[in-house]
Amino acid sequence: MEIEKSILDKVNVWLSPVFDTETQDAIKDMMTSSPKELEDSFYRNLEFGTGGMRGIMGPGTNRINKYTLGKATQGLSDYLHTNFPNQEIKIAIAYDCRNNSDVLSKIVADVFSANGIKVYLFEELRPTPELSFAVKYLNCQAGIVLTASHNPPEYNGYKVYWEDGGQLVPPHDKALIEVIEALEYSAIKFDANESLIEIIGHDIDVEFIKSSLVNASFNTAPEAKTDLKIVYTPLHGTSVKLIPDLLEDAGYSNVHLVAEQAVPNGNFPTVKSPNPEEPEALSMAVELADQLDADVVIGTDPDADRLGVAVRNGNGIMTLLNGNQTMVLMTEFLLNEWQKQGKLNSKQFIGSTIVSTPMMQELASAYGLECKVGLTGFKWIAKMIVDFPELEFIGGGEESFGYMVGDAVRDKDAVTSTLLLCEIAAQAKAKASSLYQELLKLYVKYGFYKEYLISITKKGIEGAAEIKQMMISLRENPLKEINGQRVLMVEDYQSSTAKNLLSGEEEALTLPKSDVLIYYLEDGTKICARPSGTEPKIKFYFSVNDKLDDVKNFKEVEASLDQKIKNIIQEMNLN
Repeated sequence: MEIEKSILDKVNVWLSPVFDTETQDAIKDMMTSSPKELEDSFYRNLEFGTGGMRGIMGPGTNRINKYTLGKATQGLSDYLHTNFPNQEIKIAIAYDCRNNSDVLSKIVADVFSANGIKVYLFEELRPTPELSFAVKYLNCQAGIVLTASHNPPEYNGYKVYWEDGGQLVPPHDKALIEVIEALEYSAIKFDANESLIEIIGHDIDVEFIKSSLVNASFNTAPEAKTDLKIVYTPLHGTSVKLIPDLLEDAGYSNVHLVAEQAVPNGNFPTVKSPNPEEPEALSMAVELADQLDADVVIGTDPDADRLGVAVRNGNGIMTLLNGNQTMVLMTEFLLNEWQKQGKLNSKQFIGSTIVSTPMMQELASAYGLECKVGLTGFKWIAKMIVDFPELEFIGGGEESFGYMVGDAVRDKDAVTSTLLLCEIAAQAKAKASSLYQELLKLYVKYGFYKEYLISITKKGIEGAAEIKQMMISLRENPLKEINGQRVLMVEDYQSSTAKNLLSGEEEALTLPKSDVLIYYLEDGTKICARPSGTEPKIKFYFSVNDKLDDVKNFKEVEASLDQKIKNIIQEMNLN
């Protein structure tokens, strides 16, 4: 196959003496044996998306390796020196269970230290939320975690945190990217100053667990904690470093670990994907729960920022809750607890995202608070805390199984959220209810909101072009009617406009630009289209709703909402 000159120019740079012989040999091998892989490895530079920089490991500009990470780290070092002149600059670094994460994290630490930056490097794998906590606790100006969340085993990644403990947001994200892109690979300083690298671990674990106990404990009776039978799996990831100790310290002794998934392993040998959003990922935990007649299953993804929850439904069958359901359960519980303690005075808020359930706004309204809504990605919820210092943040989440309790951590936190879920479940069981029954009560109180997500994978150069064309078609030829319902409003976050299709009037959207389209239908249905920022996918989010006058009518209303979603998908040719 013929490879474009621009790609070959990049390849030739990587065959220069700046790059080690191992890298050069791997590229030469690709040139002869796999030109298509060579093209994919160099056709673009890895970019910071909603979750930082993430990609397949290997040589090339479109891969995670010592040079792409080294360049990002050198750029961040320069950027930190510019933003914090005449200060001692400190940075914390963590990594998860992924293959090569330990080696790559040391390379990153070496580059920072070579630039005169004090490095706090975790001794071994740790949860992502602990890194966010450590940035604030150690008064660092920035933090790094090497993770690719729940991506396949061949992936790794690099997430950058700022001094508030949240991921990079404007203006720092784009400004940093400009610095990185202006760098030559020859500018990377790889020679470590070992005196500036300090290994950390247990002491931070202790402080993180203390913080989680403060934020997620709500006077649950000791006997209720003992009575709650929990099955927990870290899915071969990092949460095993903290969750067992946290639950033990909180008084939960009836915890059963899925032994086969308790050992960290970057190949994730017992699952197709270590993603708690996928029912298959929790199948071993559910099987154990059925053997033990457990009340709840909790599973966390490899870097312990997302959690999946399975509960017994009305027929006693374990059912996986989606991220929206766990989010509203946790938020309602927190709001109710704050209200009982007399702490609500309209100077608090909860947070969510534009692709998450509108039910969050209903909860906020009922308690006299605002639900602030941001773009997809937890960095935008963390930014709300910075942007509104006069308001207290109670909690918030997004549909993709992430939640944040309070502001001690500024990213989604499956560790603290696990304790909160156990508190809710234990208190519910103590009053002859369950997480499932509590959820149905919320549907009666606020309306039955049902969400559904479709992810369409399109890999490589051709796939990226297909995804781009799908978004262009939705923009240039907006649907006027879907499933017999008129489209009232189309929000286009790329052009920052909201257009009323009935009147033709347009309003400006105030959130930062993003490649997202949202359709609002006259029956309250919401349909969102968005390319993933971290994976070769385009995602369609559906939210439909109806009244639920009584819990006993749940199945009937659910079937009606399911059919509505099915009809919409069929009409949009997405099945």
